[in-house]
Amino acid sequence: MEKENKSKKRSFKKIGLWILAISVIIVGGSYLFIQTLTYGATPQAQQVSQEAQTEKNVTFYDSGNPEAVGIIFYPGAFVKPESYSLWAQQIADAGHDVYVMHFPLNLAVLGGNRASEVQEQRPEQSFVLAGHSLGGVMASRYAVANPEKIVGMIFMASYPDEKGALSELDIPVLSITGSKDGVLNQEAYESGKQYLPAETTYEVIEGGNHAGFGSYGAQKGDDEATIPNENQQEIISQLVLEWLAQF
Repeated sequence: MEKENKSKKRSFKKIGLWILAISVIIVGGSYLFIQTLTYGATPQAQQVSQEAQTEKNVTFYDSGNPEAVGIIFYPGAFVKPESYSLWAQQIADAGHDVYVMHFPLNLAVLGGNRASEVQEQRPEQSFVLAGHSLGGVMASRYAVANPEKIVGMIFMASYPDEKGALSELDIPVLSITGSKDGVLNQEAYESGKQYLPAETTYEVIEGGNHAGFGSYGAQKGDDEATIPNENQQEIISQLVLEWLAQF
């Protein structure tokens, strides 16, 4: 009987080790697969981001003007936050703090409330929420659920869904798209306009594409931009700064 119990214990132990091994393989394989989908920053963008202040869940582009409205930005899906450094630094140089959030696996859907971390650290500052692609969807959801000191919203190649409907909030909205965007779902984009205020400002970057809202190279399914990435970065910062002038 004792031998039989020992034998069962060994069997259970082996089964447990097999389950553990399989779990490690699945998790590790999933992580490696996600890494193949992730877009890294260009060397230029990487260099600029290294000059900013990176903390636990955010890269902070300091304007030196904390009294001005700041921007809390949610990156697009599978895009590393360093990819947005060029226009972020340009806006910071012009007088507005920019906080580019970091998310697990570079997916804003896995940490949609992280903007609260910035707000808690800067209780005296007012903010505009902003986001690229899926990041815009999640940022607008946060703005609706946490309207305190959120004074505006910027969509970059993005749109709100019903959970992020801004039509009932008394805040200005800026929507920027690229004429060569091959990734943005145009039908969903048009449908999303029903959740935006009537006075939303719409801007189109002629020759700009989806990946051009950051600096991370070509994106699968995107059309080729007809303007250099550096130009699109400058146009983004210019449009955002012109819109921010109202505050």
